[in-house]
Order: sequence, then C-alpha cells, then structure tokens
Amino acid sequence: MEFSQLIQRKQRRWNLFAIVATLSLVFLSIIYLMVGEVLISPFSEVTPLMEKLVLQLRFPRLLTAIAIGAALAVSGAVLQVLLGNVLAEPGVLGISGGASVMMVLVMFFLPMFATPIGFMVSAVAGALLFTLLLVFFARSARLTTTRLLLVGVALGILSGAVVTWAFYFSDELSLRQLMYWLMGSVGGASWHHHILTLFLIPVLVWLCFKGQVLDKLMMGELHAKQLGIDVEAVRWKLILAVSVLVGGAVALGGIIGFVGLVVPHLLRLALGSENRYLLPLSALSGATLLVFADIIARTSLESAELPLGVVTTTIGAPVFIWMLVKNHDSH
Repeated sequence: MEFSQLIQRKQRRWNLFAIVATLSLVFLSIIYLMVGEVLISPFSEVTPLMEKLVLQLRFPRLLTAIAIGAALAVSGAVLQVLLGNVLAEPGVLGISGGASVMMVLVMFFLPMFATPIGFMVSAVAGALLFTLLLVFFARSARLTTTRLLLVGVALGILSGAVVTWAFYFSDELSLRQLMYWLMGSVGGASWHHHILTLFLIPVLVWLCFKGQVLDKLMMGELHAKQLGIDVEAVRWKLILAVSVLVGGAVALGGIIGFVGLVVPHLLRLALGSENRYLLPLSALSGATLLVFADIIARTSLESAELPLGVVTTTIGAPVFIWMLVKNHDSH
C-alpha cells in the first residue's frame, strides 16, 4: 500500500469517528432532555411544565456539561503535548485545585466579586499560576513522569488543605457552595452562567485550530524552531488558553476529574496522535462523555443526584491506574 493511500485511509478513520462522535452527542443530548424525575416524550403534547423543565432547567444544564467536557478534554490534550507527558491532566496535576483555591479566596475575602465573571477571573488566575509552576518544574528540573505526577499531587494536596481551612471557617451557605465545587456538579447551571461559556467558546475554537503547531512541537523544540515556530510565544499562548479553559470549567461546574486524561489518551490509542484531528475530536468526545456521565448522575438515584465529579472519577480512575502501570512497564 502506498504512503498516500495510508494517509487517506487514516483520514477516513478520523472522519468516520468524527461522524460517530457527533451523532452520539446529538443522540445523548436528546435523551438528556427527555429523562429525569419527569419523563418528557418528544411525541407527547407539550405542557407549560414540560416547556419550563426543558428550557429553564435541562437545556442550560446540557450546554454546561457540553462546554465543560469539551474544555477539559482539549485542555488535557494540549497539556500532554506541552509537558511531554501522556498522563498530564488538569485534575491529576492540581491545576483544577489551583482554580478552586482562588475561587475560595474570592468567596471569603472579596465577596463583592463573587459573581460568575469574578469567579471565572479568579479561577483562571489560579489555574494559570499552577500551570506555570508545573511547566517550570517540568522544563527546568526535567522531571520524569512519576516525579511530575508527584509534584501535581503535592499541589493538589496544598489546594485541598486551603479548601479544608475554608470548610472550617465557612457558614452554611458557603459550605454548600464549597461542596458543590469540590464534588463537581452542573446541577445549579442556569442561563446567566453561560456568560462564562461565551468566553470559553473562542478559546476552544482557537485551540482546535492549533493542531498543526502542536504536531510540530511534538517533534521537539529544535525541530519546531527550524520549521518556523516561535516556541516561547506559542507556549505562553497555549498556557494562557489552557488556564482560561480550566478556570472556566471549574467556575461552571467545580472540580471534575479525569475527562482531560481519558479522552485524549484513548483517542491517541485508537486513531493516532495527529493533533489537527485529535483536538476537535477531543472536544466532541469530552462533551459526549460528560453528557453521558451527567445522565448517570441524574438518573441513578430516585430522590437525589450523584455528584458529577464522582461519576467521572469512577470512570476515569481505573483507566488512569492502567495508564500509569503501562507507562511504568514501558520504561
């Protein structure tokens, strides 16, 4: 088989999977709007209650799950290239924890800024700070996979300690908000929260068009420079973009782990590592995964909801352990 035929065959696989992922997302979105305490059939007569349930509760929540899933999956894919580490992910590396710490600080010390936009700005600042720390350690100390993960775990423990102190000094309302963020949930999503989504969409689209640049970065900094890439400028732009996505995702739904780890890695295993295809597909697959996980969170219990972060962790933790063992064996 000629090389051009191999390329065409691989492109067809990417295109086929993109169609499957899109159809899956559409199908699950329809199911999402139908199921719940009140089952809504698309063939039944629409009542005012059904209209309110769909337009005011389920639809904004669905869009929130899609936005968070896409943002976390693309963030994970970009971080894995930036850090040269297949196990890099916002939750595992403590970046989501950094975002939550800054949101807690705003809640307690600057309550006048405790608005959706205020929370997003603080979450982006915290995510950016922790991302910069990780990039600094990864580049300057040339950390192995295991040590980089340990640094991420240490940052996660540090952020967890700050949030625990916040638990100790919080009142009842603040305590509920903290629990909402720590466990991860889109249950409180409403239309006014989608101000944050409007900030995430252009960053997400911009990153999805940076696949060829990331492909060149994967060859190594020297080769990327020879191919005309301003490595330092590109790296800082990517770090800022990842921080905006992670900060926005945490501000919308709290700490939801393993989406950015599982989705890009499984896509790389199944289809390859061409980032120009991988990034858009990660966005589609991440959105599909989170919509599916939230359906489970909403419908598993009769009179209550499971936290969304618990569902994604249940799905992602075994995959992470398998990846860690596999990565250790390969070395």
